[in-house]
Amino acid sequence: MSSPIEYLKGVGPLRGDLLKKELNIFTFGDLLEHFPYRHLDKTKITPIAQVNMSMDYVQVAGRLTDFEIIGERKGKRLVAHIRDSSGSMELTWFQGINWVQKMMAIGEEFLVFGKLGFFMGKPQIVHPELEVRTQANAVGKSLLEPIYPTTEKLKVRGLNGRSIAKLTAVLLPQIHVKDLPENLPESIIKELKLPSRYEAYCHIHFPSEQSQFDNALRRLKFEELFFAQLRMGMIKGNRHRFSKGIVFDKVGDIFNDFYNHHLPFQLTGAQKRVLKEIRQDTARGHQMNRLLQGDVGSGKTIVALLTMLLAADNGYQSCLMAPTEILAQQHFNSLSNLLKEMNVSIRLLTGSTKKAEREKILNGLQSGDIQLLVGTHALIEGVVQFKNLGLAIVDEQHRFGVAQRAELQTKATIPPHVLVMTATPIPRTMAMTAYGDLDYSVMDELPPGRKPITTVHRYETARPSIMDFVKQEIAKGRQAYFIYPLIEESSKLDFENLMKGYEEVKAFFPEPAYYISMVHGKQKPEVKDTNMMRFKTNDTQIMVATTVIEVGVDVPNASVMVMESAERFGLSQLHQLRGRVGRGSEQSFCILLTGQKLTNDARERLKIMCATNDGFLIAEKDLELRGPGDIEGTRQSGMLNFKLASIVQDKDLLEIAKNLSDRLLQDDPDLSSAENLLLKSYLLLKKGKTEWSRVA
Repeated sequence: MSSPIEYLKGVGPLRGDLLKKELNIFTFGDLLEHFPYRHLDKTKITPIAQVNMSMDYVQVAGRLTDFEIIGERKGKRLVAHIRDSSGSMELTWFQGINWVQKMMAIGEEFLVFGKLGFFMGKPQIVHPELEVRTQANAVGKSLLEPIYPTTEKLKVRGLNGRSIAKLTAVLLPQIHVKDLPENLPESIIKELKLPSRYEAYCHIHFPSEQSQFDNALRRLKFEELFFAQLRMGMIKGNRHRFSKGIVFDKVGDIFNDFYNHHLPFQLTGAQKRVLKEIRQDTARGHQMNRLLQGDVGSGKTIVALLTMLLAADNGYQSCLMAPTEILAQQHFNSLSNLLKEMNVSIRLLTGSTKKAEREKILNGLQSGDIQLLVGTHALIEGVVQFKNLGLAIVDEQHRFGVAQRAELQTKATIPPHVLVMTATPIPRTMAMTAYGDLDYSVMDELPPGRKPITTVHRYETARPSIMDFVKQEIAKGRQAYFIYPLIEESSKLDFENLMKGYEEVKAFFPEPAYYISMVHGKQKPEVKDTNMMRFKTNDTQIMVATTVIEVGVDVPNASVMVMESAERFGLSQLHQLRGRVGRGSEQSFCILLTGQKLTNDARERLKIMCATNDGFLIAEKDLELRGPGDIEGTRQSGMLNFKLASIVQDKDLLEIAKNLSDRLLQDDPDLSSAENLLLKSYLLLKKGKTEWSRVA
């Protein structure tokens, strides 16, 4: 399996170099794992009379009755007819005419294969494959013929999808059962009725029928998903068993005082459940690593605060890291407000913190006077040292890399507990694969008093009536957002769009009756903050902005959002933006404004947005529409580079793989039983290829 690819008959040094550069095929094993993307079925011969429009590709056999060249220059074509006992069919070539003509002999028996078409109701094949019929192929091929992915450079050198099939046909007879030893326990193979590993590899390349290929594909997809789940299950299990963690063994005065006297509202059932999970995690003596996902406005901040107070009760400091200054400032303001009547010290550290204030904060952290610190990336700088950091909370985790999160863990001798929060709901399949090594909690309940946002889709023609509606809302004392999309390729265009939009909004809402704030990426942070603040304090009734306000801006009085060119936004972005309204107790509205021309995908996105406020449902749908994209990008690369499995199409198989790996690790966490030794040795063999150790 590790023999260099150039040693395979038919490859040689030149082709070998090309295969390495173009397809990353270095060894026999790599070629074996270069899977076909489809098969041609040349196992059956169809009588011409039975050929019909429901067929895509077809193979017929018969005697060549005539052929002639028709037309001149560009209109030149070769037309031939083939006849079997049931009828006749036309064959046509527009290219390679001279070469095809040399093969032809009237009265000769041929096998003909190609894509079926109909011309004036009669079947024909354009550019078919012709093969002289012999005794060996009289009833068709014995196996389905694989077609492989290739590249333009390889095609030029004669390595098209079919030539690669010839190389695979040379390779397979040289590979024996011992080269592909079984890596799954016998019990799983029996339970799922899977073919052996060796059979699966043979049949995925050269099956004799479709069902054989389907079984092989299922086996190899399951293998990928199962080992990914097993690895992550082991990482999680080892953390639960062996990682050292700080013990928060008491719920003390600070927590109880806040909970009983200063909590501004009743906690939802979901918030109580998550707090209970966090309490259990932090009391065990092992490091907590929990992902908390909650929909927009589900109240994650209060859970974060209560966890920080729990740490303070046990004598430990906490930090909360947010991706932007605006968000860090907002967290700081809302936490300070909640704690204003309590004797708990909280500070804010960002890139724009003044030098004197920074010095004070750094000293306060080292002496232990500061209990809670809120900040941006500035928190992970080397100069920031804590006396005893016990809890690190990361907000909007998809904006931080794994390495940045790992930095936080070096701030204490015993790694602090880590709570990772995200307001982007993650579909269950994604959570199981991309975040399987974290424990995760879901907050799927909105605080009481929140009304679902009414979302509607309107075309450009309805603009005047939309503006009238916004005026009515402002007359009631509410505020409104107008959001413009960002087209990353052209910031100049974005800016022009925004300015045009701003002028348009101004025409409908003239000063001094109305005041407008504008926020976009090109503004200096202080200008942006001032404009945000003016909107927040109701100095301005209208905010015209790009998507920079996507995360975490909290203005409970804003009740209308108009999204311009809504078809240009992705689903999860539409949902995130919509969450900026509906934060107070009044009924809120989101208006998706588009032009008349919409793609099917855009229409589907708008339909989902109008139908539901449930972020988890939207995230599932988004995954289906867009595909998983670069999942590895959200985590560490090398973790989920599946060759065959897809977390969208193979949900059921993923579920089975997850349940089986959980069951197996529950009974045998170290894979030390005789039956699981196969698994263990296979994992050790593969260990060098993936960077599991870095995942935080």
